[in-house]
Amino acid sequence: MTNPLLDFSSLPRFDLIKPEHVAPGVSRVLESLRDLVGELQRLPQPGWDNFVAPLEAAGESLDRAWGVVAHMHGVMDLPEWRDAYNGMLPEVTRFYAELGQNLALFGQYRKIRDGDEFATLNPARQRIIDNAIRDFRLSGAELDDQHKPRFQAIQERLSALAAKFSENLLDATNAHAEWIDDEAGLAGLPADVVAAARAAAAKGGRSGWKFTLHMPSYLPVMQYADNRELRARLYRAYGTRAAESGKPEWDNSANIREILELRAEEAHMLGYGNYAEVSLVPKMAESPAQALDFLHDLARRAKPFAERDLAELQQFAAAELGLDRLEPWDAAWASEKLKHARYDFSNEVVRQYLPEAKVLEGLFGVIERLYGVAIERDQTSTWHPDVRFFRIQRGGELVGQFFLDLYARETKRGGAWMGELLNRRKGGMQAPVAYLVCNFTPPVGDQPARFTHDEVITLFHECGHGLHHLLTRVDEPAVSGIHGVEWDAVELPSQFMENFCWEWDVLRDMSAHSTTGEALPRALFERMIAAKNFQSGMQTVRQLEFALFDLMLHSDADGKSDVMALIRRVRDEVAVIHPPEWHRFPHSFSHIFAGGYAAGYYSYKWAEVLSADAFAAFEEAAERSGSVLDRATGERFWSEILAVGGSRPAIESFRAFRGRDPEPDALLRHSGMLAEAA
Repeated sequence: MTNPLLDFSSLPRFDLIKPEHVAPGVSRVLESLRDLVGELQRLPQPGWDNFVAPLEAAGESLDRAWGVVAHMHGVMDLPEWRDAYNGMLPEVTRFYAELGQNLALFGQYRKIRDGDEFATLNPARQRIIDNAIRDFRLSGAELDDQHKPRFQAIQERLSALAAKFSENLLDATNAHAEWIDDEAGLAGLPADVVAAARAAAAKGGRSGWKFTLHMPSYLPVMQYADNRELRARLYRAYGTRAAESGKPEWDNSANIREILELRAEEAHMLGYGNYAEVSLVPKMAESPAQALDFLHDLARRAKPFAERDLAELQQFAAAELGLDRLEPWDAAWASEKLKHARYDFSNEVVRQYLPEAKVLEGLFGVIERLYGVAIERDQTSTWHPDVRFFRIQRGGELVGQFFLDLYARETKRGGAWMGELLNRRKGGMQAPVAYLVCNFTPPVGDQPARFTHDEVITLFHECGHGLHHLLTRVDEPAVSGIHGVEWDAVELPSQFMENFCWEWDVLRDMSAHSTTGEALPRALFERMIAAKNFQSGMQTVRQLEFALFDLMLHSDADGKSDVMALIRRVRDEVAVIHPPEWHRFPHSFSHIFAGGYAAGYYSYKWAEVLSADAFAAFEEAAERSGSVLDRATGERFWSEILAVGGSRPAIESFRAFRGRDPEPDALLRHSGMLAEAA
């Protein structure tokens, strides 16, 4: 095997795979797949064993090879990897578009669906066939031949535009820096943040301190810097990334317009009124109207709390901070001051108790107690020295493995995510493997990395996605783990895991002060709990703002909405803090323009209802056993939610676990909004 990208005998050899392997390797897989498709579409009697199984297995080889390339594009976005990815992206997109429009393959699946064999298949395999027929229809398989080329061209162009949107955002983020030469300009900033800024400046060959738009640098400035001018400059730079005021080649304005118009055209070609209708076909929500009703109702319940939160903040800022006018770049800073004054608590104080090693020990301990597994360090090649590799075992048998890439780098796209490398198959003969990727502040000097509580929540969130993938018991990759799970239910396991970050037993066991080694004091934890729902109303309406904007934007029939006018209209309904006119949030909204959440951002709140209600089962168990880390309830959650993946509808899985339909009360209670919302 001369091309290491195509060596599927074991885990990828990241030490050997190079950008020059991408084009020949992926091209070879595509050629082989096209040959197989040609054979399978001519089978006179298609069935599971001679048609679906070989097609699924061959498709997994492309997922494996291209998945590694896409992963490298996300975590090691050097020019050569970007060129390699973008060079093959049109070819891969074209293949998937051709596959989705292949009327002969579509016919083969329908033969199986209508034939005698279908009734003998297990529910997972039946669901795979039903999903395939649905996806063929959404991919334009039923279009006439004169329209298929245009539909395919749209898919290729949308893939290219998504990649360009993301790259523009990363380039614009990397390009801006604020340099501070006078130490007086650092007032209020935590020592760790100052040390990281000093190290960043030194790395660039300069004295002083360097602050960037990457979250580990940007967010602490907005929260803690007394230097109002610094906050204002960074806020403006962050809010105008990839917009018309910057470099023309990084401006996402035209990309947004074209993406929206092409999505609308795609929807019309498929017989739908708008792209939101297309997006919701494979989701739990039955229609855009139902999802919008859900969001508007939640906004009605939450906005009074948000207005109260803002009034308190404005009053405090005027009385205690000398700010007669609270600007958007003051909000996070003033909020941190108010939280500290009200609860004698700040994120930075808590951070000193959350060193990386102890946090991981605590996270793994939660998983081990809930599910009776063991997590151990493992060895394989990685794409960066900071990346670690672990294995999950139960009863001495391998359950799954995962890579952990925690720190922010200039070559890594922002945010946090779980990615898949391998799926479970053949009765566990192939164990699933996942990537868990975050963007936390790395260690500085000889000091270990210390995480904020928000970062710990992010880590638990992504680990929840990872467990959904790794703890599956379904052997059919197309519906194992997160595959086949409705988009608006896929956040259930991730948001469920966040709840454990607010449990005393859990947080105590993952804490050790950076200098004294003492665990988090109970008194500080109680103040954290008191502050847990601090400004929950403002936080809720902000998420609803994004969700409503997304769904309304994609409910437009022709895709020609005035994007900025729409976001202002949405804010008039739900927001309490309004950014300046020059702010360009949509230009960095990669979730919907580059991340697969188009007409689906509402799913975060939708899934919060599911996850809060699911966690309530553990709270109920704690009343009996004394701990939310209840093994029996964990086993049921594993069996009914995590293990089954997409092999059955998500609502059936939820009912199997809870014994009823989901109810919003747990979410409102967890957010401190139940009494007045009732």
